[in-house]
Amino acid sequence: MSVKVEVIEGGVPHNNILVAGLVSTLVCLYLTYLNVLTGTQLFSFFGGLAMVAALVWGSHTIKVLCSYGIGTGVPSAGMIAFGSGVIAMLLATKFGVLAPVVALVLAAVIGFVLGYIANNILNMKIPAMVQALTEMAVVGALSLMGFAALITGGFTFTGLTMIPQKMMLTSTGLVASYQYTFIGGGLIAVAFLLGAIAIQHPFNATLGPGWKQDRMLMLTAECGFLSMIVAAVMSFAFINVYWALLSLIVAIIGWVYTYGQYMDMSKRDAAAWLDAKPIPEVEGH
Repeated sequence: MSVKVEVIEGGVPHNNILVAGLVSTLVCLYLTYLNVLTGTQLFSFFGGLAMVAALVWGSHTIKVLCSYGIGTGVPSAGMIAFGSGVIAMLLATKFGVLAPVVALVLAAVIGFVLGYIANNILNMKIPAMVQALTEMAVVGALSLMGFAALITGGFTFTGLTMIPQKMMLTSTGLVASYQYTFIGGGLIAVAFLLGAIAIQHPFNATLGPGWKQDRMLMLTAECGFLSMIVAAVMSFAFINVYWALLSLIVAIIGWVYTYGQYMDMSKRDAAAWLDAKPIPEVEGH
């Protein structure tokens, strides 16, 4: 039996955040496909924006799930989001332009199965578990796809596993070297951790009696842009230096703005507690 120990009062309903996050993420991912249509890498930065949008949605999903008293599950929620999402993301990249939609469907199925196992086999019996794990698997898959598009300029399997200009001399002649790719070079593992930490940290950092929805979501965006800065730096090894620089500039501007907004909200909420009075002690107790 689980007891919901914390409720979300006011603010934007979770379903609204879900729809806004999903639509924004898919739109930004498909905007990166303009790289293929135009033959440039100009639109790679939209991959980073897709990742940030997905993380904002995902952090609120963690808030909904962990309101049922599983405080120690906050970090693990971030890990299961990307651990299940990476499976769907890798399979979906084989479907070309349909990859984001396929990733969404596959991740939803994986998340639903994990949620069912958690509730009905492990007997966690948390009302929001199935929906939350379904959402987080989708968030993980689409976030990783956003990272991939930001770093390499695309989200198809070929683009993530092969760079034609990087060749290696072997006994049989020149062959493509996969160690210089997003997957072969292990950058997918870096993206995994950048996303998993960014999605779980905001609720951990803002939970408590003074929790405010807008402050937590702003912190999520700030963490997302901070991860985008790191990913943009890595993109210099894969895409044109000017477009990589554009991604870095967008990430820095986004981080500076969201960090400033988060600090203002933190000061606002800290000041709101100045008028708080101590709990009165009852005579004789």
